[in-house]
Amino acid sequence: MADKSVNGEGPEQQEKDNESSQKTVSSNGESAAESLSKRQRKKLLKQQKWEEERDLRKQRRKERKQQRRLQRQSHQEEDGEDAYSAKKRLRREVTPSSVRLVVDCSFDNLMLFKDVSKLHKQIQRCYAENRRALHPVQFYLTSLGGQLKQSMDEKDKGWVNWKDITIKTEHYGEVIAKDDLVYLTSDSPNVLEEMDETKAYVIGGLVDHNHHKGITFERAKELGISHAQLPLSSFVKMNSRKVLAVNHVFEIILAYLEKGSWQEAFCTILPQRKGAVAVDQDGTTVQEKQDSESDSDTPEQSEEKA
Repeated sequence: MADKSVNGEGPEQQEKDNESSQKTVSSNGESAAESLSKRQRKKLLKQQKWEEERDLRKQRRKERKQQRRLQRQSHQEEDGEDAYSAKKRLRREVTPSSVRLVVDCSFDNLMLFKDVSKLHKQIQRCYAENRRALHPVQFYLTSLGGQLKQSMDEKDKGWVNWKDITIKTEHYGEVIAKDDLVYLTSDSPNVLEEMDETKAYVIGGLVDHNHHKGITFERAKELGISHAQLPLSSFVKMNSRKVLAVNHVFEIILAYLEKGSWQEAFCTILPQRKGAVAVDQDGTTVQEKQDSESDSDTPEQSEEKA
């Protein structure tokens, strides 16, 4: 029979061994901690502190983010108030003119649909420019129907909500007193020197590429109403004919009402392709005057200038 005292250990001996083992582990841990350098201990403490303050940092980030959001909202409100105030000031500076400008849309049957579409765009431009003008005019659109109304319904359904404009299906002669009407046409022998605020000036709504030359002048004579042309020749010289698009006539009048000068209005609005050049009272351009002075110089004067 095997002897248990030789092959096994008693309970008392096992407890002593466990205590000895624990002491050894503790002693090893303490010695490991003691073996760290001062820099390593400092780094370890810093890491522990970093972990302990994790929630605090998260809370601080949240508070900073909320503070920035509140600041942005505050700035936006201030900017909005400033913009609103500026807009109100701008609106107060706008002084509507009593001049009436009428676009006569009674030529619908004389145009192809592509030309009607061009007229539609010109009318849109007139409306937009009048809305932001310093002295907006009383804008009338008469004889609206046919292809033009179709184009507006298809491409610009919002036109029914346009503001500060009078749109009529009737002819302008049924809307405005005859004595107040002045038809603007480049074929008229009369030259418009200044705007009369009691009058309604009619612009022919026609894009015809010169296929119906003089038709607006003939219409004015048939109806027995006054007519005139803009004073282009008195203030600018152009390298093309004096027939202008609807929106150009409209914008020139708006510019004249703002600047009080036909020459400034023409030079500001006329497109470059028209080659408009300002002229003096004697009808000569600045370049022509310089060329004339150069030709009249004596040889001695020419040498001195050189």
